[in-house]
Amino acid sequence: MIGVRHPSNKKNLFWALLTALAFIIFDQFTKRLAVVHVKPVRSLSIISINGREILNFTYLQNTGAAFSILQGKQLFLIVITGIFIALLLYLLIAGKIKSGFMIWATSLVIAGGAGNLIDRVFNGYVVDFIDLRIIKFAVFNVADICAVIGALMMLVSIMFENNGKNLVASEKTQFKANSFSDADSEFNPKSDR
Repeated sequence: MIGVRHPSNKKNLFWALLTALAFIIFDQFTKRLAVVHVKPVRSLSIISINGREILNFTYLQNTGAAFSILQGKQLFLIVITGIFIALLLYLLIAGKIKSGFMIWATSLVIAGGAGNLIDRVFNGYVVDFIDLRIIKFAVFNVADICAVIGALMMLVSIMFENNGKNLVASEKTQFKANSFSDADSEFNPKSDR
């Protein structure tokens, strides 16, 4: 079990999954726009300051995973992504994820995975088009944004909500206790070593 049961979890789950569906639709819509409007010209400058390109829409076909790793391993990526999405959906629907924050985080990860899975199944590649040139980052898409934000939210939830918070505190307390007992034994001539 992850997190604490909240009375509004069914409502949270409904709205989180509906939002995930909306993000999947929005992701597919933006990718379609990229195919129609960006692909023919390869790249469009969207934001530029004093001649320096900040944000471009650059059409890319990514046959790999994030940052173009696992190039050409479409079947592997399809199977792994499908299993991962199915597992996350099961955890949500079965009520195994109790925290409202974690429900939303998981839904975003599902939206990101599903958006790119649709591309892999129907195109054999993922359409990437958001090109942040100011930081020289990999070209990405809306599904990638959902997956990253969801994963970061999961990390925050694990670190700071309920059990994660207690775990971090208990590790710190344990470290301090061990440090003091070691120091005491080192400076106490009567201590048993």
